Amino acid sequence: MKRRKFIMSSVLAAAAATTLPFGALHAGQLAERKFRISLNPGIIGVKANLAETLDYAIQYGYEAISPFTQEVMADYSDGKLNELLSKMKAHQISFGSNNIPVEYRLDRTRFDEDFRGLKKFCQTMEKQGASLMNTWIISSHNELTYNENMKQHADRLGECAKVMEDHGIRLGLEYLGMRTLLTMNRYPFISSMKEGKELIATIGRGNVGFILDSFHWYCANDTLDDIRTLRPKDIVVVDLNDARAGFTRETQMDGKRELPLATGVIKLKDFMQGLVDIGYDGPIRTEPFNQALNDLKNDEALKVNMAAIKKTLALVDLT
Repeated sequence: MKRRKFIMSSVLAAAAATTLPFGALHAGQLAERKFRISLNPGIIGVKANLAETLDYAIQYGYEAISPFTQEVMADYSDGKLNELLSKMKAHQISFGSNNIPVEYRLDRTRFDEDFRGLKKFCQTMEKQGASLMNTWIISSHNELTYNENMKQHADRLGECAKVMEDHGIRLGLEYLGMRTLLTMNRYPFISSMKEGKELIATIGRGNVGFILDSFHWYCANDTLDDIRTLRPKDIVVVDLNDARAGFTRETQMDGKRELPLATGVIKLKDFMQGLVDIGYDGPIRTEPFNQALNDLKNDEALKVNMAAIKKTLALVDLT
């Protein structure tokens, strides 16, 4: 099941207007902050395999990259992997997060089929030195009530998290805050940080936390104080996005958003301050689902994306 239908209609002009000179993209060293700027190329419309993604990261100053574990399983010998890992080490680049390779939302037969391959996937991640995995929680269902959906999610994700834990992998869960999705199906489900905490507590494994996305944080009407209730280990990955102008919080839709600070709709200074206040030290990336960004040539998209992240980090004191 795909989370979104990738319908892109937003524009890039506002984000492009905030682009910093490229020489400024590398201003400040990683030692001055805890976040690692991560590159997931496909999400910004850049087509690249693992080796190409690493080269882009080196060229444009990204500090972490997606693990591409399926590609490694299919195409990488031990020698080829060791060569790539040595290159990453030389440039101080780490791994970001993978999407969970298990469809846990459908029938039990499909779950069991995918689950059988999870151990091998985790073993490959461990060999890579990658330790983060993510998924999203769809906030409504046509058949399962809230309690039924909670039980199914907790049981199945708990089984997955146990396997991951054996290989040093943390699982991040992303709640989806849009009110439009909450009411799309018959029964509402998790759509806020507080409800996400309830799911994580029900799963009951120490390697499960949040994928914290500024867009969903805004749509859920979560606050700076909500972020301050978290510990650094409670967040696996952070996504930075802005919301479309001309829509209320209640009418925002997923798959239609902007690069951070493109519109100023989301109070990203508060969002960033919360991360600084709790000492979050993991990967931070964008997830704009923006057609105008996707339409750019690879090099331009990588520059514009990095500039938006850097401008957002500059909102707060990271030292």
